[in-house]
Amino acid sequence: MFTQSLGHLQRSSQSADTRSRLGYRQDDCEAADHKPMLRILSTLACLILLIVSAAGMVGGAQPTTEGAGRAVVMLTGSRGSFCSGVALARDLVLTAAHCVLPGADYKLVEFDSARQPALRDIMRIARHPEFDVDAALRHRVTADVALLKLAAPLTIVPAPLARGGAPVAVGDRFVVAGYGVAVRGDGKSGGTIRAATLVATGQPGTLQIRLTDPLTKGERTGLGACTGDSGAPVYREVDGALAVVGVVSWSTGPALSEGCGGLTGVTPLARYLAWIVEQAGKMGVALPR
Repeated sequence: MFTQSLGHLQRSSQSADTRSRLGYRQDDCEAADHKPMLRILSTLACLILLIVSAAGMVGGAQPTTEGAGRAVVMLTGSRGSFCSGVALARDLVLTAAHCVLPGADYKLVEFDSARQPALRDIMRIARHPEFDVDAALRHRVTADVALLKLAAPLTIVPAPLARGGAPVAVGDRFVVAGYGVAVRGDGKSGGTIRAATLVATGQPGTLQIRLTDPLTKGERTGLGACTGDSGAPVYREVDGALAVVGVVSWSTGPALSEGCGGLTGVTPLARYLAWIVEQAGKMGVALPR
């Protein structure tokens, strides 16, 4: 399943199962009115309820606002769902392309010191031109990355991008941090940043990395991304500090079943670094090369 998709993607023609794999929520938080701003305001009202007793990242991952969690942001769309992202600059966010498909309006959700959410405008969205949503639906390799230029800077400490593409071997450790749900299907269990340390499995490479809980190894439910974690940053330690090396694209349940807590699918950024830096420059943000 996609851990969370915010785009339209011909919603009326999709089965309930496909919409679930895309991460759409059809619950009480989805307004009946189709006007984009009313839909976004309805989503914001639900987020206020959601954060009262929020969690995120299935399998018992711990909350964090420091380290891996300090640059994580939440995105919401006029279709009533949400994604995660990471600030690369105070006014530039990296997320998954499937989180910001055409056909919906998007906002960033910023929380104040009292954990009250406020919507922030997104001026421009750039999706990688090689992104193929059909491939992403099948958990196939695709350029599932997007950049968002914000209308105003956030009060946030941005995360650094890893430079180069260090080889990945089975067992290598990564940290994933996102706003996603802690219980699949329970939107009220999302809304707080949680982080989990996962390890590479399968045949990791520059096209796709599959992560799993080192204790459960994907054979039973463990730590992993879930609804709301799409676009979340995937970190690796580089020269003693965490740097962003990928974004979350999809998840499975144990033994490749539908759901969460099995595999966490990651789109590595090494192949797309030049595009990210170029697009950031066009948006007026100079990222280190």
